[in-house]
Amino acid sequence: MYVITGITGKVGGAMARILRAEGRPVRAVLRNREKAAEWQDLGCEIAIAEMGDEAALNAAFAGGTAVFILPPPNFDPQPDFSEARVGAEIIRAALDKAKPGKVLSLSTIGAQASQTNLLTQHTILEKALGELAMPLTFLRPAWFLDNFAWDVASARDEGVIRSFLQPVDRAIPMVSTDDIGQVAASLIQQDWTGRRIVEMEGSQRLSIGDAAALFSDILQRPVRVDTVARENWNALFLGQGMRNPLPRIQMLDGFNEGWIAFEGAEGEIVRGTTSPRVAIEKLLQA
Repeated sequence: MYVITGITGKVGGAMARILRAEGRPVRAVLRNREKAAEWQDLGCEIAIAEMGDEAALNAAFAGGTAVFILPPPNFDPQPDFSEARVGAEIIRAALDKAKPGKVLSLSTIGAQASQTNLLTQHTILEKALGELAMPLTFLRPAWFLDNFAWDVASARDEGVIRSFLQPVDRAIPMVSTDDIGQVAASLIQQDWTGRRIVEMEGSQRLSIGDAAALFSDILQRPVRVDTVARENWNALFLGQGMRNPLPRIQMLDGFNEGWIAFEGAEGEIVRGTTSPRVAIEKLLQA
């Protein structure tokens, strides 16, 4: 039985569909029973549990051959990351009591960074789960190509991408969530011992300038990049309703300055197959 949290998201959903297509039993962990129909139709067993409910998670994880952990995203955390610390301890305790055969947890590129930033939430979860005795894999993917969904409207309607990633010609590792789901479905079926880290990026690295050129070619209209000056980020994010923009700013600094990066050697990085063009075309079609 493969137990999948975050199944209504892109990675968890892709993973579940692959496993079911291969005839593997899947238990879908959902917060809301109203979303169960799709997964029941796919042949999944259903478990209802909030990620902050230790008892419900324990019941959902019990009897699992393997559990996939996808922590709920928090783009505006408290300065001390208290929510992430409490949540990580709840997940750790539920897994420790349920004792599934193995655990695969979705983490992120740069989880090993010592500098505080938005991705520190994954660092906290890795540390907490690292205390478990069962086999454990952390999958650390690159920047999501799917993040370009935020740029679809402005590229299509205004011919512009407003970028916080700078400079515009600096290529960084990116990957499609479809590819992450494919790799996750493969990893969770493997046998291993101890703790391992799998880092992952797409078929090629991409700059924001490259992305604008792809948008331009696909849309058949000029698309340019407008960089958002760093001195304006804090006021802009506060104006969008954020309470604590600093972790997000620090994350962007990490990508721009290069200290959010892969930990292992380049030859050890797993690569997806979806090209940036295909990923952007899919976002535009959606």
